[in-house]
Amino acid sequence: MSPLASSPGSIRPELLEVLARRALTEDAARPEAVEALHARGGRTAREQVAALVDPGSFVEYGRFVTAAQEDKRSMDDLLDRTVADGIVGGLATIDGRPVAVLSYDYLVMAGTQGMRGHRKTDRLLDVVERLALPCVFFATGGGGRPGDTDIPLVSALDVTTFAAWARLSGKVPRIAVVEGPCFAGNAVVAGCSDLVVATPRASLGMGGPAMIAGGGLGDVRAADVGPLDVMTANGVVDVAVDEDDAVDAARALIGYFLGDEETWEVPDQTPLREAVPDGERTSYELGPVVETICDAGTVTELRPDFAPELLTALGRIEGRTVGLLGNDTRHLAGAITADAGDKAARFLQLCDAHGFPVVSLVDTPGMMVGPDAERTGLVRHTSRLLVAGAQLQVPLVGVVLRRGYGLGAQAMLGGSTHQPLMTLAWPGAHLGAMGLEGAVRLSMRRELEAIEDEAEREQQVRELTAYAQAHSTALNVARHFEIDDVIDPAETRQVLAAVIGAAARDGRLVGSGRTVDTW
Repeated sequence: MSPLASSPGSIRPELLEVLARRALTEDAARPEAVEALHARGGRTAREQVAALVDPGSFVEYGRFVTAAQEDKRSMDDLLDRTVADGIVGGLATIDGRPVAVLSYDYLVMAGTQGMRGHRKTDRLLDVVERLALPCVFFATGGGGRPGDTDIPLVSALDVTTFAAWARLSGKVPRIAVVEGPCFAGNAVVAGCSDLVVATPRASLGMGGPAMIAGGGLGDVRAADVGPLDVMTANGVVDVAVDEDDAVDAARALIGYFLGDEETWEVPDQTPLREAVPDGERTSYELGPVVETICDAGTVTELRPDFAPELLTALGRIEGRTVGLLGNDTRHLAGAITADAGDKAARFLQLCDAHGFPVVSLVDTPGMMVGPDAERTGLVRHTSRLLVAGAQLQVPLVGVVLRRGYGLGAQAMLGGSTHQPLMTLAWPGAHLGAMGLEGAVRLSMRRELEAIEDEAEREQQVRELTAYAQAHSTALNVARHFEIDDVIDPAETRQVLAAVIGAAARDGRLVGSGRTVDTW
């Protein structure tokens, strides 16, 4: 059987019509609008997709759809101004691995969500669920569009897009990118995602300026509804980047979910021996510790401006994606606050759902205490971390860097020093039921009150605290087998790789697929 032979110079009229109509969907068909968008610092939907995926890999769904507005627009106007009904989507590859990508098109009625656009989105989300594809969604846009007239509507509350997108939680990784105003339904797409990347042009809100004004709440500029600095501080945005770096950030984040890297670079591990200061009252940066333990250049911190007393990050160890959380002693001494409990619990859920082993770096005085802390709902919010840790199906490995005190330390370790697959400590670490000086003052209160001279009393506190420290050293805790080992800090990466590798043998390291809380 021989292949078909071509007929030079012969193109059927129906193919010509398809090619001509396809040309109308490209950015080149609307140069003035594209130029105006570029002038504002934006990129078109097709430019976003092209920058994200491997060249030539994009397979589009629904490119010829137009808005359902034939009652009030001519066909030429629909083809020109409602291209793809404002959403570009399809399948592609990133580094040769299959993904799905969708992008609202701000050139089409400010990226609003049309009824046919919803149908396109639903169709593609169904394919995403069937194929279990990682998904990147460029969410910028103004929310629902009330002007579609061709489809009988009253409330439009039967639209299924939001349920379909939310139902994917835990089943497939979903990255949202916001590079401009993102309101109402578009903001819900971002809010239901696993991770949100945003730029300085972003403004996120459940209602845009028109809805705010319509509700009698005054006139607000789009940029002031939910600016980036607000959305990073309150934890809505996971990764904030400059305009030109949004696609690279999305590509890096989705890469963690696409499988192992075959090659990696190992940083010098000896600096870990000096990474933690002597004593307990000097703070230090945790970021360099994480960067050193992980493969070079693979760490992305998440929600750094929200609950900064607790670090959460994704990285790689020997090419395998891992989740890392740790106490940042520069903020509230690394105590577990209500926000830190929420931040850590949600991060553990994300790692568990998608099969990322977790490394917990512990240096905490315990749970935050006091009336002000309790007003934040501390009891419930910090308990979230204990519940999430106890539910983990992926391996957890704990490393006590310096202080592991009280319920805060237990929460960082899944509820117990024996809950992780392995719990390690560095040589200078101390572990106890509470901070050692506080324990001395509490347990010896009557005896200390009996000492009238304040200087003598404080000297007694120092001596008793030193005794407690000698008893609570990592080596003594290990001698009683409350932890598994005390190691040279420079060995940390090696031990982590070995434990995680054992857990991952024969492909056994898989995600739970459980729903990830939006918060």
